[in-house]
Amino acid sequence: MEFLDIMSISHRYMEILNPSTPEKIIKLGKLLKLEKGKRVIDFGCGCAEPLTLWAEEFGITGIGIDISEDFCDRARQKLASKGLSDRIEIVCSNGADYIFEEGAFDAATCIGSTFIFGGWQQTLQVLKRAVRQNGRLGIGETHWLSNQVHPEYAQKQTTTHTETELSQFARDEGLELEYIIHASYDDWDRYISDGWYGLIRWLEENPTHTDYEQVFKHFRADQDEYLQFQRQYMGWAMYCLAPMKSR
Repeated sequence: MEFLDIMSISHRYMEILNPSTPEKIIKLGKLLKLEKGKRVIDFGCGCAEPLTLWAEEFGITGIGIDISEDFCDRARQKLASKGLSDRIEIVCSNGADYIFEEGAFDAATCIGSTFIFGGWQQTLQVLKRAVRQNGRLGIGETHWLSNQVHPEYAQKQTTTHTETELSQFARDEGLELEYIIHASYDDWDRYISDGWYGLIRWLEENPTHTDYEQVFKHFRADQDEYLQFQRQYMGWAMYCLAPMKSR
């Protein structure tokens, strides 16, 4: 079973595929200065819940790109049910391969999917090419909660940085870290537990499936890592970044 298949199983009861809430996503939309007629491109859009919320709340149009056919299908069904298919386009593709018109968007986002481009700074480099001169970026990303991270866990999370480092990378790219919307412990617990719930339901429904052991091992490994390391050492937030204002 491929990783994307396991993601489809673990995320099948979620609409927001990150440790966040509708209220926080709408808050990010306000910070991105979204309003009627603004265009947004969202890399790693998942089931397109952020784009859907922004279309309903602000009247935006946009494009969402995701590599998962399952997530893309769910996104299209959702948009159709809400009458938003003519305003939000879903493209099923690896975000890194998607060719976009540079400078054509008012905001560019990548919420929880910077792995598409290889990390935080590489994502900044791509997203800032997508927006107009005064466009803003919205990125959901992990960060270390302290400088004292267990070595075993730190070695597995080579693209995670402290928020001080994230800010410096942004400055290096000509951007200012304008606002932070942190995930709470409740947000983390809910997101991770929703994933466990999806995995356990699948295991209950498919006791004779050839991939049962693989899914079970993934569930146990994910649970152990979260309880032993992730909850203690790693945070998650959505960051709004604005063009640097030179004097």
